[in-house]
Amino acid sequence: MRTSRLLAWIVSLALGLALGLFAPAAALADETCNSPYLAKLIKGQEDYLHVWTLGVAGLGDGADKLVTVDVNPHSPRYGKVVDVLSVPGRGEAHHMGFTDDRKYLWAGRLDDSTIFVFDVGTDPAHPKLVRTIADLVQKTGYVGPHTFYPIPGRMLLGMLSNKDQGGATGLAVYNNQGQYVASYPIPTTAVGGVKGDGYGYDIAINPHKNVMLTSSFTGKKNYMAELGKVIADPAAMKQFGNTMVLWDFKSMRPQKVFNTPGAPLEIRWSLKEGDNWAVTAAALTSRLWLIKQDAKGQWQAKDVAAIGDPSKTPLPVDISIAADGKSLWVNTFMDGKTRLFDLRNPEAPRQIYEKVTGKQVNMVSQSWDGKRVYVTSSLLSNWDKKGADNEQFLKLFSWDGKQLKQQWVIDFTKEKLGRPHHMKFTAGAAASVASLNGAPASLNGMPAR
Repeated sequence: MRTSRLLAWIVSLALGLALGLFAPAAALADETCNSPYLAKLIKGQEDYLHVWTLGVAGLGDGADKLVTVDVNPHSPRYGKVVDVLSVPGRGEAHHMGFTDDRKYLWAGRLDDSTIFVFDVGTDPAHPKLVRTIADLVQKTGYVGPHTFYPIPGRMLLGMLSNKDQGGATGLAVYNNQGQYVASYPIPTTAVGGVKGDGYGYDIAINPHKNVMLTSSFTGKKNYMAELGKVIADPAAMKQFGNTMVLWDFKSMRPQKVFNTPGAPLEIRWSLKEGDNWAVTAAALTSRLWLIKQDAKGQWQAKDVAAIGDPSKTPLPVDISIAADGKSLWVNTFMDGKTRLFDLRNPEAPRQIYEKVTGKQVNMVSQSWDGKRVYVTSSLLSNWDKKGADNEQFLKLFSWDGKQLKQQWVIDFTKEKLGRPHHMKFTAGAAASVASLNGAPASLNGMPAR
């Protein structure tokens, strides 16, 4: 066997061992939008909320930072910032993800493609920067690390662009020590009868079915430009993804491409045991899509509901599914609303509640018991609103089954922190936690590629 083929086989086998290492048990969740391979999910009250925050020139130190907030209502510091950890420069801080053991938090920047790894396991109230990965572009050929999705011993990265910054991209795999393992391109040819467009965004895995879904957004040329200029440019508006891809998870090979027009963003599998369907929200068309097997066992994507008035482009940006799979929160950026959909019939979701939670809203994370809903405001530095509409906040709402009631708000502009984006929960040593991982399964390798 030639050296190049042998190396490829070794890489594929190593990844396969990681992918088949654990068989997850019944799903629990804290913010309900985690990988099924994440251990020690929080069963009770979360203690700390970490917010990956975009730096703003002239505001505080101007740097991107990890902001830690005490969210335990029994703490004297409840609703207060307890730690601010700045990293060098500004590079469009965006999303984060825990390693599978939940000890480390990986956080990426879309502009300079730098990844920062924080130790959040030793002292959750005071994270420490332990590693910086600055050669992602050289290693992978891609830019814009967006999604950080833990698999056993590995971190699976969803990227937004390749080196030409136009949009076509792929997935990258690193081990938990920050070493590059492999890359997998998003298909640009026909798979299952539909042509792929090569765009990437989110990742979601259903281990029981051995399927992985990826979604699509746009390239760096668009997401780093002013939103008004993008909207006014017909050519730019054509450079958004209109597909999702179904993969064989263990072989990391695309099996089918779905037509899902309008930039489908976040993907959420139902967390209810026995459910095997997922939903996504298409940003530009303001539609909810259902991904589910049909009567013949074939996976299909189906447009199942409108989000607000699609003609007004409310721009759904983040979604959070309930732990029982019965409801879904949807944040829409343009009208500042947080909406709740009834998913008891996923073939026909119904909006049952809405509330204006800000002049602009982006990320939404609910606790595993569904009683707490956290909202942040920033989408992208060049896409956020201007003037008085440029609110930058973190808010906590309680949910009693009937209405959202604001508990507290942190004004990130007033506190000179920046633009708050993605959120992750951690627990103190005394918190009640549960492992999502079951007993080790057999070690399943992957065929050489």
